[in-house]
This record gives sequence, structure tokens and C-alpha cells, in this order.
Amino acid sequence: MGTVTESQNMSFRETQLAEERPAQCQRELEKKYFEVRQATQDLGSPLEIEDYAIQSMPDASPTKWHFGHTTWFFHVFVLENQTKIDFAPFHPQFKILFNSYYETVGEKHPRSRRGLLSRPTINEIQDYRRHVDKAMQRLFVSSDLSAKLLSLIEVGIHHEQQHQELILTDIKHVFASNPLLPSYLPASLATDANTQKKTQQKTTDPLEPLSWTAHDGGVVQLGHSSSDFSFDNESPRHQVLLTPYRIANRLVTCGEFLEFINDGGYRSPTLWLSDGWASVQREGWEAPAYWRQDNGNWQLYSLEGAREIDLNEPVSHVSYFEADAYARWSGHRLPVEAEWETAANGLPIEGNFMESHAFHPVRSGASTTDPKQFFGDLWEWTASQYTAYPMYTAPEGALGEYNGKFMCNQFVLRGGSCATPISHIRKTYRNFFPPQARWQFSGIRLAHDAS
Repeated sequence: MGTVTESQNMSFRETQLAEERPAQCQRELEKKYFEVRQATQDLGSPLEIEDYAIQSMPDASPTKWHFGHTTWFFHVFVLENQTKIDFAPFHPQFKILFNSYYETVGEKHPRSRRGLLSRPTINEIQDYRRHVDKAMQRLFVSSDLSAKLLSLIEVGIHHEQQHQELILTDIKHVFASNPLLPSYLPASLATDANTQKKTQQKTTDPLEPLSWTAHDGGVVQLGHSSSDFSFDNESPRHQVLLTPYRIANRLVTCGEFLEFINDGGYRSPTLWLSDGWASVQREGWEAPAYWRQDNGNWQLYSLEGAREIDLNEPVSHVSYFEADAYARWSGHRLPVEAEWETAANGLPIEGNFMESHAFHPVRSGASTTDPKQFFGDLWEWTASQYTAYPMYTAPEGALGEYNGKFMCNQFVLRGGSCATPISHIRKTYRNFFPPQARWQFSGIRLAHDAS
């Protein structure tokens, strides 16, 4: 099997780490490592043992697989590529079972068949996590680590945060597929989330009218430029020419999207891209994911369980096709990612993130900035296809498969969601999904050309 070597250029900021104080960086990464690993454990605490093993569709993975794969990352990319401590693999087959898509690492179990793995059990996977965590602890205290190794650990930490979001989105799909529509949130977290919702609802009635923030356009800078962590697809920083545009002050709400539904939006082929209309016909879409009618009334499923739709909260779990069709129906369009990033400059990164424990978008009154909700709540579809920035070069070796090979048939989303850890998001962060994807916390912000 192929392995990652010290000679391969896999780092996203090795130069900065080498120039900073290595011992301080190492202590900070050690602290962050164990915080993130514990946060993953906490996400599993509301689950019953049966919940861990279910795969409800090919695009989603069982929770226990996420627990194993995030551990596999440190096992394969960090511990097998260092000489500071002795490390013995926990189980020889785990390198195959928990490989996701890294062809250069070796064999992998088919993604669509992860839910058929009754073994290893979640208890065995927890033992695997502890085995790797103990080895990582020995590594951190062994001696000063190289900038290259610190960089790999940093990538692994952010990789695990990505899977924390996937744990939430995937278990939501599992529970929504169950006729009992069980609640994920434990009583303590549900109480905190409900308190937050009640507080922000008091300040947002009636709904704030849709308004527009104007931008002059011109030559703008796009992409990551600081010494802080970023993924390779956020660089290089480059210039983009924008024409004047306006961007909406808030996200599209459930009530506004319901008007689109009632006006025959899902029955009007002229509103849809060809592949989008084919998806509507093939999948039988009549509303966003997790919406259903009960005695003529629309309800939705959230991680608290089923409830009536709040017309003033942002509409979520829509595909790019639905976002684009709604924008066309409303007389507007989706922003391109350069417009979104330019509009986000100067705005604080604050809002409803994973740490809020709401795991659902809230009304726009919870934001203190205008435009509102640029960060948290929902990933926002852009009209930009996911492709490389000018002069981009994928890293060599296995981590070159992390982002670069997916730059085809995907669209960019920005801003993070209610399932995203706040320390994971940046203004330059580029998420990407195929245009038909709906199980992610995705929503709509409108834009239009300035007249």
C-alpha cells in the first residue's frame, strides 16, 4: 500500500509553522486535538447503540464509520509517518475499512456498503479511537515535531471537524427515514436550543423585509492570504473583476419558499435547469427535504423531531437546482462566490454554529450584523461551479486527493451552517456539493445585477 512520506509536499501552511515558535504551535495543536476529539465523542452521546450502524443512503455514512475514519486519518497520515514513537496499528483491516477515497493509500471498502458492517462494533471503534489518541499523546510529549508533521496534525483536526458536521447531517437523514421521527437532541441541549430560539423570536416579529446591500464591483481580491490555516482549494489569492451588484440582507425564508411552491414552482419546467427538472421528475420533489404535509399543513423534521414550519425561519435542505429555480422565479439570481466573499469582508464571523446546539437555522433576528446570517445557520449556494483558482496546484501525495480531484460537477457553498464548528469556518472557506444534494444544511441568499 502507498504511504505518505516526509519528502512529499502535503502541507497547507508548513512554511508559516516553521517560522512560528514550534513548541508553542505544538502545545496549541495538542490542546486543539483533544478538544476536537472530545467534541466528536459528545456528538455521539445522544445516540443509542443501534443508531451508530445505520446507513440510510449511499451519500451518508454510519456514525460509527465517521468515528473510525477520523481516527484512521491520524493513524495513516500522522502516526505511520513519524519516527518519534513506536506505533502498532490497532487492527490490520482498519486501514481498508476506514479509507474513504484515498486511492494512493490503498484498498477501501465500498462507500455504499458501509452500513453492512455490523462489525467492528462501536465499542471496538471506540477502543481504536483510544488507541490512536494515546499514541498521539505520546507523540505530542516526545519532542519538538517538525513543521511538516504539525501541518498534517492540523489538517487532521480540521478534517475531523468536517466529519462532525457530517455526523449531524447523516444522523438527521437516518432519523427522518424512521416513521417514529425520533429526536436527536437530548433534553439538556434541547432546552438550551429552545431558550435561544424563544429569545431571538421575540426580537424578529414581524419578519424583516428583504433589502439589498450594494457593491460597486471592480477588481477584487479572492482567496486566502493570512498565515492561519486554510485548505489548498482556498488559494492562491487572485484578482477577479466584478460588475456592480446587490446582495440580499438575509436568507430566503420558509414562508417565501412556500409562495414558490403554491405558485406551481415544482410544476413549471421553465424555471429549472434541464438536469434540475430531471431531478424533480425522477425524485418526485414537491418541497425541500424533510418537509411533509399533515392534514394539509406543512411540517418539517429537525433534529428535535417533527414540528410545524416556522414561516419566518430560513428555508433549508434545498438543492442547488431548487435554489436556482427559486431565484429565477423571484426575479433574482444566486451570487457568484466572488460576490459572496466580497460582501462578507468586514463582517464578523458570528452566528448560529454547532456550539449553539440548535442544529437548525434560526430567524434572522439572531444576527447583529447587516447583511445578516452570512455565517452559520445555513451553507449558502453560489452560482459558481467548484473549480481550481488560477495557478492552483494540488499538493503532492495522498492529500492531493483531499480537494483537487472533486473539481468537477459540483457547486460552491459558503458561510458554514448550524452544524459547522465555529473555529472551522473562514470567509474564504469553499464547501462544495453536487447540485442535486439536499441532505446538507443548505439555503438561499439572493443577488442581482445593479441597474
